[in-house]
Amino acid sequence: MDTLTHIALGACIGEAFLGKKIGKRAMLLGALAQSLPDIDFIANLWLNPPASLLAHRGFTHSLLFCILAAIVMALASEKIHRPHNIKLNKWILFFGIEVLVHIFIDAFNNYGVGWFEPFSHYRVSFNAIYVADPFFSLWPGIAFLVLWVMKRGEKRRRFWWRFGVWVSAVYLAYCLFNKALITSDVNNAFAVQHIPHQRYFTTPAPLQNWLWYIVAGNDSGYYIGYHSVFDAGPGITFTFFKRNNALLANVPATENVPQLVRFSRQFYTLEKWNDTLVFNDLRFGQMAGWQNPHGRFVFHYFLQRPADNLTVVQRGRIDQFTWQTFRSMIKRIEGE
Repeated sequence: MDTLTHIALGACIGEAFLGKKIGKRAMLLGALAQSLPDIDFIANLWLNPPASLLAHRGFTHSLLFCILAAIVMALASEKIHRPHNIKLNKWILFFGIEVLVHIFIDAFNNYGVGWFEPFSHYRVSFNAIYVADPFFSLWPGIAFLVLWVMKRGEKRRRFWWRFGVWVSAVYLAYCLFNKALITSDVNNAFAVQHIPHQRYFTTPAPLQNWLWYIVAGNDSGYYIGYHSVFDAGPGITFTFFKRNNALLANVPATENVPQLVRFSRQFYTLEKWNDTLVFNDLRFGQMAGWQNPHGRFVFHYFLQRPADNLTVVQRGRIDQFTWQTFRSMIKRIEGE
């Protein structure tokens, strides 16, 4: 999830655990602890873009890091925050839950999280919620603001931290319900249309949880479509994109391509843009693909121009996303 969501949710959990003992410092500690796994962004300073993509949500989002970070932060807090009557095991539990919540909710979007690093490079990805979903983030954000201005010791504080945590949890459960509905319709569409696929996934389109992006295929190419939970029937229109692996024959041997393939989890295509070879990671969607089925993919890496890839994940997210595009997404959510 986005940084502001982790800060707000971490503050609410901090209030729940330690608010009565150390006041608003509990919110600050909670926000800091839940933001800690994203310290991996500093890898951008020395790694090339493909290696940096793999480093993000890698070891610092692992269960081992969760344990180590909880112990270190607990020992530091036990020394710094004195006098206090907080036992060391409560400090450890508090920081452990904060970091665990971070790596847990991050696994619900499509980037993938290395829970088992460094023992396994497998990335956990439930593909159930968009990385920045205002319907998930709004509630802890409101709770954070109210708790921050509210005086210490007020009975209503308990209501507000519960509001921030549990409304988001209910929404996340709703997202899983929507995914189950979409998965059922997608499997029916595959059977009816005889869509050949070795692998597939479904994930929400930007900023909401009602319009879903679908990718299915194999090493020859991928079928891509969109389906709303409000569509009248299970029918889905797919557009086929060839993988074009043969284009890699002209690419100089470097570590970039294997790293990109690993990062994409095999969901990629290659294409030529004029004289430039482009690697598309399909997991991050298209630029308004519900409006233009042949739209370019958000994640596109210029294999022959590595210097142009510093913002490879972010640059396509807002390209062509105008107010008209937003209206077209709302219309598509309403169903066909």
